[in-house]
Amino acid sequence: MSKSKRLMELMMTVNRMRRFKVQELADEFGVSKRTILRDLQELSELGVPLYSEVGPHGGYQVVRERVLPPIAFTEGEAAAMFFAVHALRHYASLPFEAESASALKKFYLHMSGDIRDRIDRMKDRVDFVAPARRGESPGLSLLLDAAIQHRVLVIRYEAKDEEAGCRRIQPVRLYAHNGYWYCTAYCFLRQGLRVFRCDRIREAAWDESGTEPLEPGDARLGRQPDVAPADSIRLRAKLGRIGVQRCEAELWLAPMLQVKEDGSGAIDREVSRTDIAFYADFFIGLGDEAELEEPEELRLAIRKRLAELAARYS
Repeated sequence: MSKSKRLMELMMTVNRMRRFKVQELADEFGVSKRTILRDLQELSELGVPLYSEVGPHGGYQVVRERVLPPIAFTEGEAAAMFFAVHALRHYASLPFEAESASALKKFYLHMSGDIRDRIDRMKDRVDFVAPARRGESPGLSLLLDAAIQHRVLVIRYEAKDEEAGCRRIQPVRLYAHNGYWYCTAYCFLRQGLRVFRCDRIREAAWDESGTEPLEPGDARLGRQPDVAPADSIRLRAKLGRIGVQRCEAELWLAPMLQVKEDGSGAIDREVSRTDIAFYADFFIGLGDEAELEEPEELRLAIRKRLAELAARYS
């Protein structure tokens, strides 16, 4: 085996093993311990983060994070990867902000000059637009870590038209939509899944109160169950075709839609009474593309909100 090929396979092997002894590698590659030591020295100089421990139980291990072996991309694949990362620039915050900027820089700098020129020309011809939002979401990395590790966070959350208050949540997933980041999480206050807009999370920290996290297999951490909330109220409305299209663009609302063959539709669902104010603003935005049938409580809230708006512009 040539030295270059051995170094490539050695890099992949140490990344896979994470912890190893020199003799193990020497036996696997059929070379002397001295040769393996020289190879490990070269890998270390190339940037593979190796750490050695002395003693009868010592050896080598890969520290920090794994370094991927070199990957050969075609010109089209390189451009696709570049623009996949480039598209994220529209978001003020990312859960892996430094890493994405570093990856983009590496892709660009290590391409040949003609491919960089082609990408420079493509930048002015293609884009993945997301609305530019002013609010930042500095806690994204912590929310993502909590979702991965199944841990509870205590957050200070500022809901719309409400003062910031503390809640304990167990994040389930993060997603970006329409320029905002959202976190689906189990809320221990509401005892159910809720969606939090991440730019409204003013503070977030690991919960130290001893709140027991839910297990990954717990039904409460799965999809939103098709059962009525404890404080439920029935919402029924007819939608025009444009109204259906606008509702389909809302990820939280799409599962509630009943779409007919002509493109019109309806909503018939039990919702939480505490969300009346939110639904009032939403249906006002739909205008004549929606006809609310019930609940009367929501109809009254809409009339009150419209009266307030009319008074403001009278």
